[in-house]
Amino acid sequence: METLSPEQLGLLKSMLEQRLDALAHAGPPVASTPAGELPVSEVETSPLDRATVRLLNDLTREAAAQRAKEAQVLRQALARIEDGCYGECEECGQPIGASRLLARPEARLCIACQMRAERR
Repeated sequence: METLSPEQLGLLKSMLEQRLDALAHAGPPVASTPAGELPVSEVETSPLDRATVRLLNDLTREAAAQRAKEAQVLRQALARIEDGCYGECEECGQPIGASRLLARPEARLCIACQMRAERR
C-alpha cells in the first residue's frame, strides 16, 4: 500500500472539512428547535393530513439524525489526522491506501478488513 504524501493529506483534510461544512449548512438539526416544536406543526385537519404531518416530522428527524451521525464520522476522521493515525486501518493497523481514502476520506478500515466486516 502506498503511504500518503503531505499534499494528499492536506487534500483529504480539506475534503473532510468541506463535507462537514456542507452538512452544517444542510439544514437545522431537530435538536436545535425549541422543545416540543416539530418541523411541521399539526393543525386540526383530517386523520390523513395528521398522518402525513407525522410522516414528514419522522422523515425530518431521521434526516437530522443521519446528518449528525455523518458529521460525527467526519469529525472523528479529522481528529485522526490531528493525532497522526489517519490512514491506518483500525483493525489490522496497515495503511488504508491513498486511492481508498480519496474515494472515502472518512474510511476507517482497509479494503480487506472492510470486506470482512461486511460479510459478518
